[in-house]
Amino acid sequence: MSVLPYLDVGLALLVVAVAAWTVAARALFASVVSYVAYGLLLAFVWIRLYAPDVALTEAAVGGGVTGVLLITAGKRLGALHDIGPDVRPGVGLKLLTGVLAALVAGALASVILLLPDPPPSLAPEASAAIDSAGAGLGNPITAVLMSYRSFDTMLEKIVLVLAVAGVWSMTADEAWGRAPSPFRRSRPYAPTIFLAQMLAPIGTLIGIHVFWTGANAPGGAFQGGALLAAIWIITMMARLAEPPRVDARWLRMALVAGPAVFLVNGLTGEFVAGSFFAYPPSVAKPIILFIEAFMVLSIAVALPMLVAGPSSEGSDQ
Repeated sequence: MSVLPYLDVGLALLVVAVAAWTVAARALFASVVSYVAYGLLLAFVWIRLYAPDVALTEAAVGGGVTGVLLITAGKRLGALHDIGPDVRPGVGLKLLTGVLAALVAGALASVILLLPDPPPSLAPEASAAIDSAGAGLGNPITAVLMSYRSFDTMLEKIVLVLAVAGVWSMTADEAWGRAPSPFRRSRPYAPTIFLAQMLAPIGTLIGIHVFWTGANAPGGAFQGGALLAAIWIITMMARLAEPPRVDARWLRMALVAGPAVFLVNGLTGEFVAGSFFAYPPSVAKPIILFIEAFMVLSIAVALPMLVAGPSSEGSDQ
């Protein structure tokens, strides 16, 4: 008798328990740590659902980059509480929030439970067209994202660029153009430095491999870019690298490189392949890898800049 069903039930119960603790935790740091653990557990859930691409993204973003981003935001919120009144929501607002969350969860659960058996799906049609629309890509996820959902995939990268621009817009006028300084420890812990020195070369190789193998196996631009972003964040936390100035030309070019190259190739497809975001069949795979290479660059730059925050008045690098 297989033990996998029991492990799945145990994993599901653990996910629910960690999620409940994340909401119930009073201390900000405890809730952030719980959220990171929750993201890592979800990565295991996606593996059990045979979605390794999503699992890689969840582990890199949900369990890594987002955790650092929340910790940094928590420190800034703590600084704001030190200089202003600590205003907490009342009982009524808490109850309203809980009721709305329960209604949304119930609605989502009912939609899933009321689906017909088998549920409607375009997977057979997509699989049948993978050889032509997927441009010879062995990974169906990459084929769908780059062929069927090209416009959506490009817009997702534009959202990242806009998010970075929104963070930079919170800079004070007198500090505009300087480098952010979220990692304020002048002398980081020695274990942090050792960890960054060990992980940086290994993580960089893994990130590039995950991107390159995404054409034929689980992986891709976002997963590889997120891993490279996590490595850059770790090196900045160890003060082995400092955040760049936000007015650096190379930084801005790297941020927009992915969406810009994607859009140019999409417009070119109208003339060389007869449709917007279409690829000539003979060179479709190299074009897709070319686009994804620049998307990796933009993702690897955008996520650390979101964590780094706006320019700092005390930084003049």
